[in-house]
Amino acid sequence: MEASSPPGTPAGGARLAPLVLPAPDRVLSSRTGYTRETWLAVAGRLLEGVAPWFSASGAQVRLPGRGSWSGADCDGLEGFARTFLLAAFRIAATDGGGQLAEQLVERYARGLVAGAAGEWPRLTPCSQQMVEAAAIAVGLHESRAWLWDKLDGREQQYVVDWLSGFVGSRTWDNNWRLFQVVGEQFLASVGAPYAQDDIDAGLDRIEDWYVGDGWYSDGPGQNFDHYIGWAMQLYPGLWTRMAGPAADGRLAVYRDRLHRFIEDAVHLTGSDGAPIHFGRSLCYRTAAAAPYWMGALLDATPLTPGQTRRLCSGMLRHFVDHGAPDERGLLSLGWHHHFLPTTQPYSGPGSPYWASKGFLGLLLPADHPVWTAPESAIPLDEADQVRAMPAPGILVQATKHDGIVRVLNHGSDHSAEGDAHYNRLAYSTRTGPDHAADALDNTIAVVHRSVRAEPSPDAPVVPRRAIRRIAVADHSAASWWEAGDARIEVASVVHGRIEVRCALVAGPAGLIRHGGYAVAGEHLPEATTGPGWAAATRVDRLTSAIVSLYGYERAAVRRDLDVNAFGPHSATPCLEASYDGGDPLVLVGAVVLSGDTVRPAALAEGIDVTVAEHRVHLEFADGTTADVRLGGHKPGGYKPGGDEPGGDEEVGDGGGTAPVAGAPA
Repeated sequence: MEASSPPGTPAGGARLAPLVLPAPDRVLSSRTGYTRETWLAVAGRLLEGVAPWFSASGAQVRLPGRGSWSGADCDGLEGFARTFLLAAFRIAATDGGGQLAEQLVERYARGLVAGAAGEWPRLTPCSQQMVEAAAIAVGLHESRAWLWDKLDGREQQYVVDWLSGFVGSRTWDNNWRLFQVVGEQFLASVGAPYAQDDIDAGLDRIEDWYVGDGWYSDGPGQNFDHYIGWAMQLYPGLWTRMAGPAADGRLAVYRDRLHRFIEDAVHLTGSDGAPIHFGRSLCYRTAAAAPYWMGALLDATPLTPGQTRRLCSGMLRHFVDHGAPDERGLLSLGWHHHFLPTTQPYSGPGSPYWASKGFLGLLLPADHPVWTAPESAIPLDEADQVRAMPAPGILVQATKHDGIVRVLNHGSDHSAEGDAHYNRLAYSTRTGPDHAADALDNTIAVVHRSVRAEPSPDAPVVPRRAIRRIAVADHSAASWWEAGDARIEVASVVHGRIEVRCALVAGPAGLIRHGGYAVAGEHLPEATTGPGWAAATRVDRLTSAIVSLYGYERAAVRRDLDVNAFGPHSATPCLEASYDGGDPLVLVGAVVLSGDTVRPAALAEGIDVTVAEHRVHLEFADGTTADVRLGGHKPGGYKPGGDEPGGDEEVGDGGGTAPVAGAPA
């Protein structure tokens, strides 16, 4: 369903004059050039872009695009609420002063009163309105002196009555519990009726989902993605700002957890500012910067002020450089551009404006060190990074020379089988999954076939069920899952830019297909194959390669059209092996995603593989070795012992011995 345009608005929206940003400051911001003035300019552009889409009363922002399953009225509320959050940060940034801030106060105050007085859907249990009401509550708190305090008693009562739908109500049992927390905390802060039990219950409930090392699951299970940063870590911090001294009993805990989370999360952004393309709601884009800003606001971060700005400004610049906002000043449903498979059924045309959370840093005054200190390097700017994150079950592999971060996923599985946002073995900052029913990228899949028949290229892939982690430690990680009657176990070993995947397949006969990363762009990637290897290369030299090290029989490149967020043309290198359904089959392949040339033949020659039953011994050209034991063993520690970095670039660097992997007990 397409959102309707306000009267007088051209279909699709008018183009704005090109965005003009302040001149880059290469002294203060040597890596990104962005300053606080840049952030103010981009915020202003986003708010300018939505201005023509306000309803006559100002209560709804009816943006163009596909509607959500919640209906047009709720979509209009979403457009208002999420842009109001950005407006609140922009108002506070200048203490309510300046022409733009004054216009925003007038515009949103008028819409707030009209909406709360009857134009907005009421808050009912588990309704989408609860999400938007939380954004409004936070925005009212952060702009209170310039907006809420200027409303008269009758107008304030309209808002109180509408927000009171939170009191005693029910939300979904995940990050939504925190919407009720901040909504009722705002009511408490203005002397309106609220239920302290609701607030306490919501905050107590997230304790059940804390898994250690600063990580929460987003609700019961193993639900790990960007929501941990832009929801589970963000809202407790926002609540402490709203609750004041009443939050002191929990504040120390939240600060410690946020500090620890950022120690991991700093490794999830590429040196070009791109966040990992992983999980749902990716159209929120810059919201991924929210936990870093919150760390600065709460003095709960391991980052220096210069690192915080370098990280967050890099993220903003990444999306601005890739066309967000677009020529209308709007954020589309997509990543770099409009791409609906990146979205979910709850995503409406106003949904991308949760990107407003990424502008949280505007609450820091202009003289705060985050804005005044010179930018400083994040870890990836200095050296390759390998970081084990056992709590969410992921292993991060990042390379300085191309700035790419790769997340090897052996623990997060939020959604049902078949969701490309979660069911891949790896994700990166430069690639996204193909959204096709039979996609091969970063999968090891079983293909249906008759024992006596040759497999058809169109044979369906057997859907995989939930991932079951084994362990994540040092340079290795392992997990297993079921696909129909088959059981597949995979252990990953990382070495420089190489990931070696060792698989153990058991079950009925079938064809096994193993895909590398899908590379996608505006132009058709080049495809090359050789004995036991395949590669796909974009025009900018971004290359995905996969090499058979043991057990695979064929190599090919799979092409797709209009299934990838990074461009219409995508290509995935892949390997194939036939399985007769007898003894479990061991397969070993090397996967590389690199920003420059890859020589697959040299890569294969640089890794010696020995397989004895379910044990795989790897030896890399620089002397590093790893032992992978499939079928019942957990990873051991990484023991230095080889040459130090500096070997063949096709092999990568590092040294030592890494016992790895295995099946569940």
